[in-house]
Amino acid sequence: MSRLYVLSASTRPTSSGRPLTQWVAELASARPEFEVTTVDLGEVALPFLDEPEYPSTGRYAHPHTRAWSETMSAADAYVFVMPMYNGGFTAPLKNAIDSLYAEWQDKPVGLISYSAGPSGGAPAIEMLRPVLGRVGLRVAEPTLSVPGIEGLVEQGAFHATPEHTAGADAVLDEVAALVTAGASVRAGV
Repeated sequence: MSRLYVLSASTRPTSSGRPLTQWVAELASARPEFEVTTVDLGEVALPFLDEPEYPSTGRYAHPHTRAWSETMSAADAYVFVMPMYNGGFTAPLKNAIDSLYAEWQDKPVGLISYSAGPSGGAPAIEMLRPVLGRVGLRVAEPTLSVPGIEGLVEQGAFHATPEHTAGADAVLDEVAALVTAGASVRAGV
């Protein structure tokens, strides 16, 4: 069973992304291939790059960076559930990615975005793909973008349509396939 971490990439206290993240985690937990953990960047509260050395050295001076490294190292794969702000991904997400390096290497990541508007955050996904490739993550091709997020969250729960479920399943299928492919490569199969 692979350890999948579903990351809520918003730090806003009233984020509609948290119910979406919880829904994705529940969907993934129902699958036999994943042991699922949620991670909330709002709770992590990672300061902006305050390490004296480059992340690629793996020498972290601060306890918060060491804790972030331990958390992300424990995962076999990730799904980032991310808002779009002003056409792009958030600074806290970029900071969380840039704070580490070796921890990301050759691990699969699926991308699910959301926005209040009609794009569902798809432009943020396209901006993030090259960044993730640069740090060595293997990005799943299918993505899910959820437009009009506020109308889909009621009493703290995300109300998915069949299209949302199909899209999230496609992302999870690809992440599972990438985990299996990576394990086969490492085993020399």
